[in-house]
Amino acid sequence: MPDGQRRRLVIDANILIRAALGRRVKETLVSHAEPVDFFAPDIAFDDAEEHLPAVLTKFDRVAQIDPALAFLNQLRSIVAAVPEEAFRDIKDEALARIQRDPDDWPVLAVAMLLDCPIWTEDNDFFGTGVPTWTTDRIDIYLTPPT
Repeated sequence: MPDGQRRRLVIDANILIRAALGRRVKETLVSHAEPVDFFAPDIAFDDAEEHLPAVLTKFDRVAQIDPALAFLNQLRSIVAAVPEEAFRDIKDEALARIQRDPDDWPVLAVAMLLDCPIWTEDNDFFGTGVPTWTTDRIDIYLTPPT
């Protein structure tokens, strides 16, 4: 990445859920919100909002559903939600690159549109032609070399 150019990253729904559930992802997003532009297809927020209550219920954390959903909503100030109209024209190309789960096409399409990597825990993005980062390695991408 050229000096002075902002880093950009597309975030999958599973990362949004992790941010609402725990500390590490939340802290990473918040601490890098200023120097990094984060994006997610708007449907990733919808998916996270839909699945978050079930995840918390499964782990007997029902009392945390409302605060987690509130934080997910606050993430919209850090992670720009990209409407489908912006990337719909490259849907077919994104679908052709996704081998296992076609529902992942919006995340890939946004990354292709913005020419930036994806932060995910989902192996479906590997081999799609877009760089992919996982949480255990994301700091390498987010922290500029000294």
